[in-house]
This record gives sequence, C-alpha cells and structure tokens, in this order.
Amino acid sequence: MEDYIISGIQQVGIGVPDVYQAWDWYRDFFGVGVKIFDEQAVADIMAPYMGGVERQRHAILALNLQGGGGFEIWQHLSRSPQSSDFEILPGDLGIFACKIKAQNIPLLHRIYTKKNAQISPLFKDERNKDTFFMRDPYHNVFQLVSVSQCYIAQNKVTGGVWGVMIGVSDMEKSLAFYKQILGYDTIIADREGIFEDFAHFGMSQNRFRRVVLTHSRERMGAFSQILGNSEIELVQSIDRTNIHKIFDGRMWGDIGFIQLCMDIKNMSALEKHCQSVGYPFTVDSRKKENQFAMGDASGHFAYNEDPDGTLIEYVETERIKLLKKPSLYLNLKNRNPYKPLPKYLLKLLKLTEKK
Repeated sequence: MEDYIISGIQQVGIGVPDVYQAWDWYRDFFGVGVKIFDEQAVADIMAPYMGGVERQRHAILALNLQGGGGFEIWQHLSRSPQSSDFEILPGDLGIFACKIKAQNIPLLHRIYTKKNAQISPLFKDERNKDTFFMRDPYHNVFQLVSVSQCYIAQNKVTGGVWGVMIGVSDMEKSLAFYKQILGYDTIIADREGIFEDFAHFGMSQNRFRRVVLTHSRERMGAFSQILGNSEIELVQSIDRTNIHKIFDGRMWGDIGFIQLCMDIKNMSALEKHCQSVGYPFTVDSRKKENQFAMGDASGHFAYNEDPDGTLIEYVETERIKLLKKPSLYLNLKNRNPYKPLPKYLLKLLKLTEKK
C-alpha cells in the first residue's frame, strides 16, 4: 500500500476540568456511552504544545454506536485547566464548534429545551434544513445538524460527530490544506454575507465567508462505516478587527476543542505527503517508541497544523478491546486496510456501553 487511507473523523478532542463529570454530560446529551479507553498517564510526546513540559493527564475516548466520530475527553491533572479569558466568537482561529448529527432536529430542540440546556433558536442551514447551537457546561459550542445516516440504531436522539466549524484567516490557503491532506475536495456551499445564526453570538452586523466542505470519495478502512461521511465548515471573518487565536495564551488540553482527529492507515505515506505540501508533522509518536498505548487501545499518532495553527491529529489504530470478560481484542495490523470491519464485531461494543 503506497498511499494513505482516511477512514473518517475518529474524534474531536475536548479539554475539560473534570473528565468523568464531562463524560456524564456528553453521554446524556450526545449518547457517547461506549468507552474505547480510559487512562491516566503522562502526556510526554505532546510536551511541545504544553509549554515544553511533560504533564499528567486523564483521557477517555467515547463513541456513539449510531455512528459518527467520538469525543476524546481530556483533563490536565498536574495543573488546573484554563478557560479562555475572552469570548470565543465565529471567525476566531481554531475549532469554534463541533457538529453533531441528528435525524429529527425539531424534536431534539424540544427535548433539550425541557432539559434546560443552553440552546439557540432553530435556524436553517446551507441546505435549508433545521439546525441549532448549544453549549456544554464548559461553554463549548456544538451545532446540531440534520443527518439521516445511522450505523447501529439505538433509539438515541443524536449520533456522534459529523464535523467541525473552524475559523481561518485565509480561506484559499485553508481550502488547499483540507483538500490536499484530508480529502475534503467538494464544496457544498460557499456563502458570504451577514448570517442570522451568527447573530445568536452577537455577530448581527459582521460579514463572514463560510465554506462547507465534504469528500467526493467514500471513506475506506476498518472504521469507515461507523465513522461515516463528514463535513468541515471553514469560517473567515471579513470585517472583524479583534480576531483571536482560540488557544492564544493557553496550551493543548486546556478547556475547549483541542484537536480534530482523523482515523488513518499508513502513517509513513501520510508523513511524506504532508511534507511534500508544506505541512510536516510537528509531533510523531513513532519517533519515541514503536507503539503508543492508550488504555486498551494501541497504535501510532501524529500531529500537524493547518495554516492558522489548528491542531490536526492522525491516529493509526492497531488494536482495540471489544470485550473485557472474556477478554477479546481486535488486532488490525494484518487485515485488509481498505475493508470495513463487519458490523457484528462492533456490535460487541454494545455489551460494554455505559448508559
């Protein structure tokens, strides 16, 4: 295999002050009850993004089996996680919002209203479908979007991660990055103007360019069917002068969306391609040891940065645990890299799901 494979968005990393409290909330609202790993350890390889210091952390990777990417819920243990000291707004540089898929947006809006969630009114998106925003207890923004895809039906009100909304400073440079490396080569919408939904964030007089991207090629690989298709929305402010980098003055793992992670195969080919287009790896777990382990999962990971410094993670999974008792691991090293896993194997994860 000479080229690399992207199977989809594996997860969005979310820095929180209390990992178990956050997981409780995300399970309740987003159904991410399947825990792939739960581990406390030293984040040594990521020291370049944590002030050059190796720091203790606690991380949980959790999925919703109805499909979509998961959450890597991440907590600093050796320091107090820091919140932004400014209001994060559309067009600020970095991941502004995480998109969550749901089949019935009006019903979901009513359910969340009854739960007293921090939600916006209903709006229409670029497809003229219902959508709305909400905040978690840590002030992170989520956009609920209408998507019919479902992997394993579980009668949940949402699926998992459908994509992200990322603030950029130069739309053309960012479009090239997300097309050339992540394969988001199809423009669904390219709009410029004042937007009703952004007025909810106090941006009623500001102009933006918003480009929604997807991929023309179906994703391949072991987890491609459960992760599914995805979208990235790039947002460039046209007339704001006080644009911030979302993690300005803070470090990786602080409160907020810390990375977009893609599930991949063939890290060596990806590394060569990223170098060839001018976005080399800034972190690579292979440089330290042959394998990294996160609890019951293992493989390799690497990072690079988009043109504005937003962190993109790439994970090549080699092993995950499907069952604890009896102990059953899934080894991915020697299987056909293009072939999706059979659904019956991933259905075993339902037996470990925390409601």
